[in-house]
This record gives sequence, C-alpha cells and structure tokens, in this order.
Amino acid sequence: MNDFLQSIIDRDPAAKSKLSLILTYPGVKAVFFHRISNFFHLAKFHLVARIISQLSRFLTGIEIHPGAKIGRNLFIDHGMGVVIGETSEIGNNVTIYHMATLGGISPSINSNDQRQVKRHPTLSDCVVVGSGAQILGPVMIGANAKIGANAVVTKDVPENAVMVGIPAKNVGTATEEFKPYAVEETNKDTSSQ
Repeated sequence: MNDFLQSIIDRDPAAKSKLSLILTYPGVKAVFFHRISNFFHLAKFHLVARIISQLSRFLTGIEIHPGAKIGRNLFIDHGMGVVIGETSEIGNNVTIYHMATLGGISPSINSNDQRQVKRHPTLSDCVVVGSGAQILGPVMIGANAKIGANAVVTKDVPENAVMVGIPAKNVGTATEEFKPYAVEETNKDTSSQ
C-alpha cells in the first residue's frame, strides 16, 4: 500500500500526503474496491462482486468490472467517468485520466458467443491514457505508450508510441519521462532563446 500511494505522489504534483490520497482520491478508493470485488469474482461469487463494483461506481464515478486484471500502482487521476471492461488487463504503473474507456467493440447481439472471449484492451507497463481517450477491442498497448486526450484507439499500439486523433495515429516516440495528459513536446521554438 505504501508503494502504491508513493507512486501516485511521484506522478501527481497536486498530491500533498498519503493521508489525503486515502481520504480524497476517488481513484485510490476505486482500486481498493476493485481488489475486493476481484477477490469475490475469482471465488465465483459473481453477484457479490458486481454489487461491490457498483457500490464503488456510485461512490467514485469509476466503473471497473470485477473481472478486470489490474497490476501494481494503477493511478486513476480525477477518475470521473472511467470505464474498465471485464476482460481488460492493465500492467504496472499505468496512469488513466478521467472519462477514459477500456471498452469492447462487439455488438450486443449473440452475447452468448462473446462470453469467455477477450473483448477489451491490454495495457502494458507504464502506459498513460489521456482524458476522454477510448481504447476499444482486444488491442495491445505497448509499454510506455502515451494515448492522447480524446484519442480513439482500435488497433495495436507499439511500445513508446504517442497516439493522438480519431482514429489514433502514431505521431512520435514517448520519452522515458512521465508526461501528464500524454502530451509530448515535439517542436520546441528555440528562436526566442
């Protein structure tokens, strides 16, 4: 728990203390509730798991399906409107901003054919998902990739890519340094210096 909270302080300049994270950050609460709901999901108490996840959604505005697999140190910043689907897989040290969706693309017909099938994205380690981004379908997002605000991703993304637009296009290489909101400086104007 200490490492989890410290990882948020390291990524969020607004984070003042670990106590404030526990008491006031909805993303921290959502991850906590997900650990509980996921426990019940794995134990095949699906109704209990869904009730816990819906309580978490009511309290935090963040919807995480109990079946989603989440690695260490997930930071959901602001959080309102985040949706993480049932077969989503999230690596370690991932940052997701508000209104982002890790969703499916399958139609609501033939639902029985879609059970037990991978329908949602996989995010590798150290991915940043900007606010409003939509990552749809069973796509793979490579390590250290940055998904820009409001981007719509429906295809695999290579490691260290910077994806922007609708549909999302790779516009550069992400640096090792964390960039809030997945924005990279690509053209610095040095003429005034």
